[in-house]
Amino acid sequence: MSEDADEGADVDGVDTDGGTVTAGGGTQSTEPQSAVPVGVKLGSTRTVISRPDREAGDEIIRTLTCLATYEDALTGEEKVLYGEEAATEYPDRVQFMLRSGLPEDADRADLTQTFFEALIAENELPQNSAVVYAIPTIDNPRGLDNLRYVIEDSSIGNGLVESYPESLCGAIPAFGDDLEAIDEIFVAINLGSTNLEASAYRRGEQLSPFTTGAVTGNEVDRVIANYVEEETQGRVNIDTQTAREYKEAHADFVDFEPFTDVIQQPGGGSHEFTIERSVMDAVDEYLDDVVEEVANTFLPELANDYMKVYQLALDRPIVLTGGMACIPGILEEFERRLSEELQRDVEAIAADEPDMAATIGAQRIATRLVENS
Repeated sequence: MSEDADEGADVDGVDTDGGTVTAGGGTQSTEPQSAVPVGVKLGSTRTVISRPDREAGDEIIRTLTCLATYEDALTGEEKVLYGEEAATEYPDRVQFMLRSGLPEDADRADLTQTFFEALIAENELPQNSAVVYAIPTIDNPRGLDNLRYVIEDSSIGNGLVESYPESLCGAIPAFGDDLEAIDEIFVAINLGSTNLEASAYRRGEQLSPFTTGAVTGNEVDRVIANYVEEETQGRVNIDTQTAREYKEAHADFVDFEPFTDVIQQPGGGSHEFTIERSVMDAVDEYLDDVVEEVANTFLPELANDYMKVYQLALDRPIVLTGGMACIPGILEEFERRLSEELQRDVEAIAADEPDMAATIGAQRIATRLVENS
């Protein structure tokens, strides 16, 4: 720049007082933009992403965690479909990469990364983002490393990438509109598709994490399929995806009503059938098993490790999170059955949408981290 150029003069399109000069002669700030806070949960059945939307508050992106590849008929190029579209159009070869809750090996991690990048591209998620993702409470170091690889090496999260326990993230919306859960002492129970998880939290610190794969939403789907076959005396066989759809549409501890469906017969024609017991028998047994594990395995372990936290936590609401917590009336039934099992009054709470709570909580944490940075 010339030594006798005036201070603050425009030279080569740059205002020396700071800022880029626009074509109209104005000045556009070059101050770095704050990273966009994004919450992510890569779930075994569904992936949920939360990000701010200027017009509608927060935007929730929700899709099945699956993909299918196919060959372009004209170019021969391999293309990727994900989510509901993949499950509907390619049921014969759709892949659910996280059936165990985590990408178990390198191949699953690569498939999950392909799925995640397709989701990022289609929804135009910003590179300049602060990403907080929810991680399950599973003792699987390799799977957790693969999950970190998928998210931390993705094209988003240039601002920061952090992980927090899924049950902690899921508890945040249940306690209020901010981050009140971080300052609480409480127990969280995650009713997930692949695991039942339980943890105590003391001001954000996770204590006595417990996980079992013996009581799961996926197992409920398998039981429903078996019970439907029994209830229809072998005339109807459904797959686990249909069983999951029955569960999500009809399971209700308050106002369950029998429902009818129609299947096509192999030799032609159709068969209409009514389901009266199969769905509720399966979810009723599931809830009994949840209460059994919580009352007789997790809580005794918590009392043995942290007696004072155990005592304080049972005087506060227990938080239910996860997809199975969406069943109408399950909160009240859990509360009643656990109270009977423990022979003391127990209160339970959940977010309005428990299946999306972990992602919403993760985004709130991301927002606070951006504010503090």
